[in-house]
Amino acid sequence: MTIKGTAIVTGAGTGIGKSVATALLKDGWNTVFCGRRKAVLEPAIAAAGKTKAAALAVACDITKPDQVEALFKTTTDAFGRVDLLFNNAGMGYKSTPIDEIPVEVWNDIVAVNLTGSFLCARAAFGAMRRQTPMGGRIINNGSVSAQVPRPGSVPYTATKHAITGLTKTLALDGRPFDIACGQIDIGNALTEMAVPMTVGVPQANGTIAAEAVMDVERVAEAVVYMAGLPLDANVLFMTVMATKMPLVGRG
Repeated sequence: MTIKGTAIVTGAGTGIGKSVATALLKDGWNTVFCGRRKAVLEPAIAAAGKTKAAALAVACDITKPDQVEALFKTTTDAFGRVDLLFNNAGMGYKSTPIDEIPVEVWNDIVAVNLTGSFLCARAAFGAMRRQTPMGGRIINNGSVSAQVPRPGSVPYTATKHAITGLTKTLALDGRPFDIACGQIDIGNALTEMAVPMTVGVPQANGTIAAEAVMDVERVAEAVVYMAGLPLDANVLFMTVMATKMPLVGRG
């Protein structure tokens, strides 16, 4: 197997991040599993089994600029370059009317979902721009909340709409440097965070209803596809969702 490049996946200890990082590793990408807790990252790598590509666990709080810089330095020291960033780490909050959302919750969600994505994209862009050969790819996890909201989701939805602006601008600004940027909007992938959807979550009409979910491996397959394109081609936006989820009929 030929090594396809070096990938960094944030939020790689659990859920979507773990699934995508594992799939990239098995597909031949040297993969950095990034997350706040190394104790979660190392078992995630172990669970992937033996691969020809190499894996590295790096603990990093993506809201801290110095830790993000250290993440990218560790990556380039280990593998020589950065070819792919999957900007995945994020957090949400229970369905709550805006006037009942603590300001601290807003600040925390903005710090992780938006500022963290900015800091990682900034570091990746700098590395990709200056390496030889120049270039690389950034894939942002937008979520279907980048398109339409769930009830009571102001902080999460606002940050995910902002990710769309980040994606479009990076796709434009990356052109002179062979840096491609795309976004995957994910709907109802079955992870620990999505378990409540199988029981019942608030709907636009005021009811509580269970929703269809899909295997998280479908997300991993989609990201591996996006990552594997040559840099003269780009999936700018992809929506991968449970077929029967009520996305199109949310409002």
